[in-house]
Amino acid sequence: MVSKAVLIYVLAAIAEIAGCFGFWVWQRQHKTAWIAVAAMGSLALFAWLLSRTDTDAAGRAYAAYGGVYIAASLLGFG
Repeated sequence: MVSKAVLIYVLAAIAEIAGCFGFWVWQRQHKTAWIAVAAMGSLALFAWLLSRTDTDAAGRAYAAYGGVYIAASLLGFG
């Protein structure tokens, strides 16, 4: 059975990716501002979901996200 924390992290990751992609679409493809509004909602959902986990677990999640972004940048993917 999938733990509550794992489910929250998966949903949070989807919300974060959707929010960031929404802003990219709005800026790069010159779409309507409603895309930006939806992206902000998605990023707010991301933050809210992470606040539903234990403090220690949320800290590890933030560290993991940071590590992925740093590694991607160093490898030329960012």
